[in-house]
Amino acid sequence: MPHLLVVDDDADVVGWISEVARGLGFTVAPACSLRDARAQMGLVTPDIVISDLQLPDGRGIELINEIERRDATAFVLVTGHATMESAIDALRLGASDYLVKPVDPERLEAILSRVPKPEDLQEKIGELRDELRKLGRYGHILGSSPPMQKLYDQLARVAPTSATVLLVGESGTGKELAAQTIHELSRRRKRPFLAVNCGAISPQLIESELFGHEKGSFTGADRQHQGFFERAHGGTLFLDEISEMNAELQTKLLRVLETGQFMRVGTNTPLTADVRVIAATNRRPDEAVAAGRLREDLYHRLNVFPVHMPPLRDRGTDIELLAQHFLDALNRQERSRKVLSPEAIASLYEHQWPGNVRELKNRIQRAYILADKVISPSAPVATPAPAPAADDNELLTVRIGTSLEEVDRRVIEATLAECGNAKRKAADVLGISLKTLYNKLAEYGVGAATAKRRTPAPATAARKGDGADGTRRRPRTLTKAMPPPAARGSRPRTRS
Repeated sequence: MPHLLVVDDDADVVGWISEVARGLGFTVAPACSLRDARAQMGLVTPDIVISDLQLPDGRGIELINEIERRDATAFVLVTGHATMESAIDALRLGASDYLVKPVDPERLEAILSRVPKPEDLQEKIGELRDELRKLGRYGHILGSSPPMQKLYDQLARVAPTSATVLLVGESGTGKELAAQTIHELSRRRKRPFLAVNCGAISPQLIESELFGHEKGSFTGADRQHQGFFERAHGGTLFLDEISEMNAELQTKLLRVLETGQFMRVGTNTPLTADVRVIAATNRRPDEAVAAGRLREDLYHRLNVFPVHMPPLRDRGTDIELLAQHFLDALNRQERSRKVLSPEAIASLYEHQWPGNVRELKNRIQRAYILADKVISPSAPVATPAPAPAADDNELLTVRIGTSLEEVDRRVIEATLAECGNAKRKAADVLGISLKTLYNKLAEYGVGAATAKRRTPAPATAARKGDGADGTRRRPRTLTKAMPPPAARGSRPRTRS
């Protein structure tokens, strides 16, 4: 039976927490002070400690350092004066969760129900570590390079806690796979894991998708809808591209993270969700905050445990390991025996892989289709020719004080036009996902027809700013100090 140590100088609180725990199959040891708690911990190592913050002889958080095996014992702090700062401090010091007085019985039961037998969790972690040593795997992630070993250590440390995690890395580095691994190493692994791409859902629908809506709350709402928070109750919610979420919704998300409560669209009735949030962004968070894309208070709430996802170009021999893994999967699927030639493997290391693992997977699949039995360097896995550098004739000039939204719109439209309305190519040039580009174009009201009208007409001779072969080059954005418009309402002009 799992064992609980409850520490509080209020006998009534100790009594009813003990009663709830025994009803869930726990054995319970009560303590009214740090001294009593230390004595109880010396007798039996608890599976979970629930301690009041303020005790007669000190602060309950001190007991974290007294726990013999931090990975085997959960620590829950109870406080009557919770703030966002105190909650974050508790989690950073090692608490796996916290409760606010008066303690909500449902939340207490949810925390206790997630406590497994310690040997089960250790067995799972042990199995994953053995798998890593044998195959270069860790959960859903593949790789054995030093940067990945560091990543695995971070994931193993944060997974058993309830701390919010912020995954930061370029597109294609495997942030969702890392989130899945955290979930499956956590006490929530038997509950749902749901992933939401905040940049792929229309701004008009994302609130309904996250929090749900009531029947009749808006046009087309013909039935009640449960949102991701409601469906992920007891489990983990992965919010990808968090910086693409609009500011109003970021405020509501912050409230959910602080209180555990949310409301469906179309009602004022609060609902409670016990959900662990793992967020991710392919932008630098500090730059996203400075640009107004990410609220500073939300950033600090998400950044309890930041994890950096290493780009593929920094992972050494993982490139070959991943390429062989993807080829093996294709061979199994198609019942073939194609192989990579040594020259093809060498060519893989010559590429910088701006699209990371996702790009490598697509390249291997393309090379597999074109090859007969041996994939050679002639297959499209080598480094593409670098694009020529832009010159001053391919600039967008904007006035000081132009809104970021307007700058974004003009750069996206110009890049799309320069790419001949090829949206995937434009998304790669801009460093955003294809779904994000479609959402941006929908916001601006720019369709395919508009983009085509902006596409430069072909010329028979090279124009000023063209390369020696007559090809156009990518536009850059240049911000120059210019005098304000002479008349109110005049619009800045674009020089490209």
